[in-house]
Amino acid sequence: MIAAYQEALKAFKEDEVPVGCVIVKDDKIIARAHNRKEKKNCAIYHAEIECMIKAARKLNNWNMTGCDLYVTLEPCMMCTGAIVNSRIDNIVFGCRDPKGGALVSNVEFKRIEGLNHYPGIEGGVMEEECSQILKTFFRNKR
Repeated sequence: MIAAYQEALKAFKEDEVPVGCVIVKDDKIIARAHNRKEKKNCAIYHAEIECMIKAARKLNNWNMTGCDLYVTLEPCMMCTGAIVNSRIDNIVFGCRDPKGGALVSNVEFKRIEGLNHYPGIEGGVMEEECSQILKTFFRNKR
């Protein structure tokens, strides 16, 4: 999660919503990314999506069985769908997203029946740090 947080710091410095993500396979980071929606002027450039694209290139495979995704903010519905479709084993997130979170905050992901994959979920890792950088970012925006 420390590496994901470092990516969030990069986003913060680039005036992007400070969310960072890394994907780990065999205890090694294979991809890292942060939000770039503003820079790319496109809503899909969330940290998780960019990180999955990089990991797929590295693995030369869309199927990320055996990989874990670490992200500083609970994934949204779009990112959760991509994570499921990528077959990532586990999602570890920092803080909940009361407005857009689709694992536990707004959608109880595990209650959706009939999906072809259900990754493990662990939240609250480095929660205070992940929450604080977001609060600082939005406070500065006001």
